[in-house]
Amino acid sequence: QVRLVESGGGLVQAGGSLRLSCKASGTIFRINDMAWYRQAPDKQRELVAVISSGGSTNYADSVKGRFTISRDNAKNTVYLQMNSLKPEDTSVYYCNADIIRSRGINPYTSWGQGTQVTVSS
Repeated sequence: QVRLVESGGGLVQAGGSLRLSCKASGTIFRINDMAWYRQAPDKQRELVAVISSGGSTNYADSVKGRFTISRDNAKNTVYLQMNSLKPEDTSVYYCNADIIRSRGINPYTSWGQGTQVTVSS
């Protein structure tokens, strides 16, 4: 079984920064895409940023220029550096990864438990 564990959330003032981390552990052969999603109260979960195993990235328009996604493949860890935070960034942030547990097995999507990010005005 594979677990994703997020850390780094918290309370920050508008204009501040936070860095989220998400580490995958367990039986892992390879991880394809890794991503961050977020979900605010009474809203749908939305994609924030995604990074391929080769390092290609994509971002939601709302975070472009402010957030940076990166990964350390040796540590099975993905990061989200969040700068110039706004109150509307307040959400629970979830880590997501497409994981292959062994050679020849199809990947499956694993989710973390979420970490709260609160930006005060």
